[in-house]
Amino acid sequence: MAEPLLDRALRASRRLRVNGEPRAHYVICGQDPLAYWVVLALRGSEPQAGRLRITLIVPTRQRTPAPDGRDLPGVEVIRADRLDEHTFRRANLAGAAGLALLHQDDVGNMHAALCAQEVEPGLRLVVRMFNTGLANGVRQIFPDSAVLSDASIAAPAFVAAALGEVAPTHFRHGGHTLYLARRQDVRPSEVVCPVADTRDPQQDLVLPADDRAADLVLAEAAGRPVGTELAARRLARARRQRRRRRPVTTVLRAIRSFATRKIGITVILLLAVVGLLGGLYANAAHVSLADAFYLTLVTTLTGQDPDTAKGAAEQVVQVILNLAGLALIPLITAVVVDGVVNARLALHTGRILPERSGHVVVVGLGNIGTRVMAQLNDFGVEVVAIDKNPDARGAGLARRLGVPLVVGDAAEEETLRAASVATCQALVVVSTDDGANLRAALNGRTLNDQLRVVLRLFDGHFAERVQRAFGIGTSRSVSYLAAPSFAAALLDRAVIATIPVGRHALLVTEVAVAAGSALDGRPLAAVGKAGSVRLLAHARPGQRYDWSPDHRLVIVAGDRLTVVARRSGLNALLREATPPDDEDTSLGGTPPLPREAVE
Repeated sequence: MAEPLLDRALRASRRLRVNGEPRAHYVICGQDPLAYWVVLALRGSEPQAGRLRITLIVPTRQRTPAPDGRDLPGVEVIRADRLDEHTFRRANLAGAAGLALLHQDDVGNMHAALCAQEVEPGLRLVVRMFNTGLANGVRQIFPDSAVLSDASIAAPAFVAAALGEVAPTHFRHGGHTLYLARRQDVRPSEVVCPVADTRDPQQDLVLPADDRAADLVLAEAAGRPVGTELAARRLARARRQRRRRRPVTTVLRAIRSFATRKIGITVILLLAVVGLLGGLYANAAHVSLADAFYLTLVTTLTGQDPDTAKGAAEQVVQVILNLAGLALIPLITAVVVDGVVNARLALHTGRILPERSGHVVVVGLGNIGTRVMAQLNDFGVEVVAIDKNPDARGAGLARRLGVPLVVGDAAEEETLRAASVATCQALVVVSTDDGANLRAALNGRTLNDQLRVVLRLFDGHFAERVQRAFGIGTSRSVSYLAAPSFAAALLDRAVIATIPVGRHALLVTEVAVAAGSALDGRPLAAVGKAGSVRLLAHARPGQRYDWSPDHRLVIVAGDRLTVVARRSGLNALLREATPPDDEDTSLGGTPPLPREAVE
């Protein structure tokens, strides 16, 4: 490990001399909001953004209405539809500190990584991928790389929101397993750090100064593997709410979908005409209504021999009935054929399903929807999936897991009824169309005004406005949740965990204190800042973590600080942990030059 680190340090020194400016250069390739949020995560929200040089490579034409970063001030934008060597040279990739490939095409990202290696061998790579098998191959080819899936990062937050819980993930660090919990659900001795005060629905107060003000805390799992109790509660609840088979209801729904609406209306109108003629026939033939009904049906369906002895009115009615029969018999045949076809299609697409209750409906089986469906199934929660495409990415997994798949447009009420949305415990809408997602969420609320809706929107600002305007319980942006992890990986900084709290994303990470930095020689009490940074653990070089450190203890060079922080607070802490001469690399992810490299 020492030799690659030395090589990277030497490349960094050459890069700074060649570029003539003490700024780390990062190249980001993307075409959706993930690129936008990664750029913001890199730059932070403070004036130190000028210390970074960011080049963004985007397609010539904007693919989605959501922001992709091309309009951000201070960012150099290269428009190119191909990520090849020529494009990377235009972006001055040679000598860059890192490259982020954020397109949704796994194979395309792999090809771009190979092209980038030709321009800058040994480049720090951060690649967005869904296929884990391909991800392992990337790590083997590019040792100094990080392969991340935004779907995997964000899915736990959607699952937790769907189940009404606050613990989307747990993480293990320094021999301890921590998870997010409500204060009243854990013992006081298990509380490690206050996280947020969410009792005010209008505003979430994260990392409050008063420990007692927080109702959400990071707690230590003690005595049993974390998640076991939560999973057991989910499974018991799911079993209690498991739907009973209702064969009569299923048959009625099958009959309702037997014929199309137009054919049904035509049959009803024709039968009404036949009934009216039957009444006229009873009056003309001077028979009872029962006899008239019998004679009408026989005349209409089979015809009748002409009889000149009948009266004129009876003969006219008989001719009209025979003409009606000529139309009714083919129509009956069409209804039977159309009904059989529709019934088979309905069974195949999942539109005829037993009524359910207490389940979770997942709309959209793309990257994120597939992950959410699989995790809910692992927790023992009954799931029904909806997607327009019967061959969607997650359709095969749904069949293997036995998850019913309704093929149709979730924005239509009929599709939502087929999935029993009116009686489900949550509706998770995670397709790739913001407009369709919003329509599906509002239609779901129409069927059940108490429905818990978890809505995915690509635009984080739009998600926040929707949550306020329509009262949607939870609206999340996958890109917003995943961006901190991608930015930290690009900076060569390990993010231990990402904790979503409302519209905030808190990062759990480790910071090393360098000699000569602002923190060197200061007490541990200087690390924490209300609303920004909280210290979780402290470790001396070569020693174990102390999870209850004395805040009067003096920090020395080489100490490791495990903190939970907002992005801006983490950026400020990193500046304080880096010597003044190396502040430019504290945000750039390039380590200070080793003594051997200088000599």
